[in-house]
Amino acid sequence: MKRLLLFSIILFLGLQSCTDQRSTTDTGTVVLPQPKAIPNLAYEVKATLPHDKSLFTEGLFFHDGQLFESTGSPEDIAESKSMVGIMNTETGVFSAKAELDKSVYFGEGSVIFNDKLYQLTYKNQKGFIYDAKTFKKTGEFRYANLEGWGLTTDSTNLIMSDGTNKLTFINPATMQPVKSLSVLENDTPVDRLNELEYIKGYIYANVWLTNTIVKIDPATGKLVGKLDIGPVFFTEKSKNIAGMELNGIAYLPKTDRIYITGKLWSTIYEIELKSAQ
Repeated sequence: MKRLLLFSIILFLGLQSCTDQRSTTDTGTVVLPQPKAIPNLAYEVKATLPHDKSLFTEGLFFHDGQLFESTGSPEDIAESKSMVGIMNTETGVFSAKAELDKSVYFGEGSVIFNDKLYQLTYKNQKGFIYDAKTFKKTGEFRYANLEGWGLTTDSTNLIMSDGTNKLTFINPATMQPVKSLSVLENDTPVDRLNELEYIKGYIYANVWLTNTIVKIDPATGKLVGKLDIGPVFFTEKSKNIAGMELNGIAYLPKTDRIYITGKLWSTIYEIELKSAQ
């Protein structure tokens, strides 16, 4: 019986060694598998567009060829306003369409879906809904997340970030969450996800206080690419010392280009991805 037990143990250990991903060197040192490197996505700046540098950018997206922007209103920037409006990409003139009471609300991300404009607020656990043509407020909604940051859509659900590594998918018919997606770089949470844009089946997100945009597989939450926007950020800072962090991603299918900007930036940068999207 003991021999049978010993044989079973040896067989089990042998099978385990066949499936163990670790390897050993000639000296017997155990070598652990290295995390898969996330590819950097190459891009080229193709053009620059003017941007109203008084705007504390929180959301950016195209709709029917027009560039929409939503803004926040920090207390230490007296002239700042929490608004949603349209940016004239030829002149850099911003036309406000809706404005929040900054003594109560701090505006965050926004998106248009099915002729409705949705706008998040930062810490009120509340959002606003407007008619996308008249900009008349038609409703409000609540969310359970502690904070509201970015907003986009995959043409089925609204997708919301809240400053963590979680993305919340919201049914626009009920404004109730349908699922939560944890975003990971290999097995490490990617926190501080901010402004969002859905591009060709993937979610792109600014990582707050960095010069990185990450590309996320919405089926798994895994990172599949990164954009280093450092060179663009430093170009902006060289001519606009007041410019703050990167925070704006908009995709225009007509040009197949991505448009990026940041808080208090004087410029919108039109970029073309050089590697597969």
